[in-house]
Amino acid sequence: MQTLINRMIRAARLDAGLYEEVEADAGAMGQAVGVIVLSAVAAGLGTGRGIGSIMVGSLVALLGWYVWAYLIYWIGTRLLPERETRATHGELLRCLGFAASPGLIRVLGVVPGLRGIAFLAGSIWMLVATVTATRQALDYRSTWRAVGVCAIGWVAQVILLGLALWLLGSFARAA
Repeated sequence: MQTLINRMIRAARLDAGLYEEVEADAGAMGQAVGVIVLSAVAAGLGTGRGIGSIMVGSLVALLGWYVWAYLIYWIGTRLLPERETRATHGELLRCLGFAASPGLIRVLGVVPGLRGIAFLAGSIWMLVATVTATRQALDYRSTWRAVGVCAIGWVAQVILLGLALWLLGSFARAA
């Protein structure tokens, strides 16, 4: 447990060495999943919308993490690799899982007047951690390349999510 907490603190501090560490540690996948779930639960608690919202939010966070990690992996290793780029999808999953560590701050949304600030700060902090994790996992020298890969992956994820929701809505209307 202490290892997980230490890793989460280092991830939130944007410690590049931490991302290299979890990239190399195939046994850290369970911890990465745990961080995603903890971050989603913190967001759910911060919204104050109840247990159902927390459960759905956790599932959506896990799915979003998996899809975004795959998109970042594919874009970063196939479309925009550097000469030194070597990575697997699992490495990206572990690194991006720990990049969700700053999301725990969203639990402060339970404090009246802090919800907006906590969610904005948590989102920006997680985005910066995601770029840091991507740079390390894909062995990029350029932070801007990591920013571009994350942005392209995010847009692709939004499009895929929109398409999935549209299809689900079409099926629901047809039924």
